[in-house]
Amino acid sequence: MSILNNSKTFYINLIIIFLIFSLDRLTKIYVIYLDKINSGSDIFSSKFLNLYLIWNEGIAFGLFSFDENNLYNFLTLIILIIIIVILYMISKSSGFKKYSLLLIFGGALGNVFDRIIYRAVPDFIDFHIGNFHWFIFNVADIFITFGVIFMIFLELTVKKQL
Repeated sequence: MSILNNSKTFYINLIIIFLIFSLDRLTKIYVIYLDKINSGSDIFSSKFLNLYLIWNEGIAFGLFSFDENNLYNFLTLIILIIIIVILYMISKSSGFKKYSLLLIFGGALGNVFDRIIYRAVPDFIDFHIGNFHWFIFNVADIFITFGVIFMIFLELTVKKQL
């Protein structure tokens, strides 16, 4: 019975990762398409939200963007190692912690896929209030952010057994 339970959990985890990755890919492909037919102009603009494509060659929120190939490849390798560590952590976790890690893993997988295929991550969601703009991000970043927030919540609220 234990093996059946584990395989069921495995497939649920796989479905969650697949859905996050697919939603991220579909939105990025659609925004890249809209950017091409709009000749690089804004895809959507409103009082609080703009959608336009930028190519992020750095890590989170465009940090460490550079043109040097060796540094880019080294950074990508570090990200791949972190993804493997997260996968290991998922295998050793359960409950809410496991689902938080799945959110992070699914989003990270989407972004590393873009780093390998496009050599940059397409970001396109720009929230702003007046002239204050938050960092431009994508759907994968949303899942990563929620996963990290949930992990922080767990660390702050769950009592550790000594």
